[in-house]
Amino acid sequence: MNKIVLTLSLLVIAIAVRAQTQEEKVRQLEMDQVQAKNAEIMRTMDQGVDLMNEGNYEEANNKFKDVLAKAKVVPSDLTFYFGKNSFYMGKYKQSIDWLNKYIQLKGTAGRFYDECTDLLEKSEQAFLLVREDDRKEAQSILTSNYEIDCGPSGKVSCPVCSGTGVIIQKGAFGDVYKTCPYSDEHGYLTCEEYNQLLRGELKPKF
Repeated sequence: MNKIVLTLSLLVIAIAVRAQTQEEKVRQLEMDQVQAKNAEIMRTMDQGVDLMNEGNYEEANNKFKDVLAKAKVVPSDLTFYFGKNSFYMGKYKQSIDWLNKYIQLKGTAGRFYDECTDLLEKSEQAFLLVREDDRKEAQSILTSNYEIDCGPSGKVSCPVCSGTGVIIQKGAFGDVYKTCPYSDEHGYLTCEEYNQLLRGELKPKF
């Protein structure tokens, strides 16, 4: 009787171990598929960068759009590449939007910060020269379909208060200072709050 119980126990353990092993294999397969997809997305983005550097801006634009179509979360560097490529394509409003997103995400520590601010200034100057009708029709690719990757910090400088935590309004008796209703006391948004703000879904805290 004891032998039967022991055999059954060993059988149950063997089945449990095998089931656990199968589950681990499934999880590993899923992780491998995600990593392969991410690697493909980064290759596509790199191809777009190469095309942009070669002056093939339309083809680069298509590559960057392909990344947007495939990525659940948009790589933060793509905001710079898209902004830069849009500038060279003469899409100044779109360039301004994306370059501003990069600065909000990376701040002065971003590796493209100097080039980004230079391109942003040029885009803003060029946009002012565009005919009013064209300015009204200008559209940005950035829509509610995309999530922006805020990087390891998980925080972004609030675009509403420009990272100051305070909103300055002109009043009848001078400037009126109000605490930003969206950011924390240091002028930051969490990544989730930032993406909600881009979609127009972030509600004021007070």
